[in-house]
Amino acid sequence: MANRSWLFVPGDSAKKLDKAAGTAADVIIVDLEDSVTPDNKQRARDQAVEWLNTHRRQVTERRLGRWVRINPLDSRLWRDDLVAVMPGAPDGIMLPKSAGPESVQQLAAELYELEQRNAIPTGSTKVLALVSETAAAAISIPAYATASLPRLVGLTWGAEDLSAAIGSTRKRDKAGNWTDTFRFARTQTLLTAHARAVMAIDTLHADFADDKGLKRAAEESRADGFTGMLAIHPAQCEIINAAFTPSDEELAEARVIVEAFAANPSVGALQIDRRMIDRPHLKLAQRLLGITE
Repeated sequence: MANRSWLFVPGDSAKKLDKAAGTAADVIIVDLEDSVTPDNKQRARDQAVEWLNTHRRQVTERRLGRWVRINPLDSRLWRDDLVAVMPGAPDGIMLPKSAGPESVQQLAAELYELEQRNAIPTGSTKVLALVSETAAAAISIPAYATASLPRLVGLTWGAEDLSAAIGSTRKRDKAGNWTDTFRFARTQTLLTAHARAVMAIDTLHADFADDKGLKRAAEESRADGFTGMLAIHPAQCEIINAAFTPSDEELAEARVIVEAFAANPSVGALQIDRRMIDRPHLKLAQRLLGITE
């Protein structure tokens, strides 16, 4: 299943949920947190589990990821969120404001109990942790690389809450690039995800009407090594998917590299089209083609 575009859909909007499966998103994240007001939390839970059950059996060729973003662990809401949505057997839970590996472990313990209660295979509910939303969380991101977290399948980051937490009045410089603080959080997320061999999901492009800016951001994200990107509007998903899909030319070049090394297994480097290609190029080509050693 592809995991390029991760689209947030407010859990309290029946209209948006009804349209969610028809978008180009690879993954739908039914949101119970930031996009839902306190008065609408229960309504969002009810509609979330209804949506999960409706799309539990997918008969189309395109497999849609079914995720839920719960409220943070420092609230009184997250357990009620889980109790409400777990009967719908979501593919995974997005954990906002994760303070560190211990937050994922706390969530995992609760998921274990609820899987038992709802006859869901043990360990099948995965976790995507949002790891950068406070200063303490942002500087502890590398701890996820080695902690015992069997449910963890990805890391993502966000700038808005971190900006508020540290009193930052800007997140990007005049050229539109992330400033040092946010670039640090982004880099830590990317490297830690790869160190742990889980998905690295880049943060969202906030201006959903800025197609040109999103295209550039998504292409740069993939070039940097991210495997997918968050989205806040359905129209963003096609752009993100295109950016994270290898072109025919890239795939063809990768096949040439793999075939060349297969024909010369004892060499460390070889020449292709007047370029020197070595083992790191082979590894990148294999990753592009989905070849695991």
